[in-house]
Amino acid sequence: MFDFFSPKNKGEKRITLTITNPLGFHARPAAKFVDIAKRYEKCEVVVEKNGQRVNGKSIMGLMLFAAEQGSELDVIALGDGAEQCLLELKELFRNNFGEWPPAK
Repeated sequence: MFDFFSPKNKGEKRITLTITNPLGFHARPAAKFVDIAKRYEKCEVVVEKNGQRVNGKSIMGLMLFAAEQGSELDVIALGDGAEQCLLELKELFRNNFGEWPPAK
């Protein structure tokens, strides 16, 4: 179980991802993020920005960040498939959420 208030949970994996999309982290990228996170049913995904944490499987939570281009998001995963989940999310960001232009 993920403890939202703990600075570090045993066994968690984490990465920092930068939003390169000129339009920021709007509804479409957030929906794609949630789609990936939800595929990992036995893995909890939490996203943190400026000390605020939200459930990475909640599109509404992610949209609250109003993250613009250049924003950094810390993505934390805990449970079965945590590492693979983060790899998929990293690839999503690298491919600019499937939007044009792709990130460099």
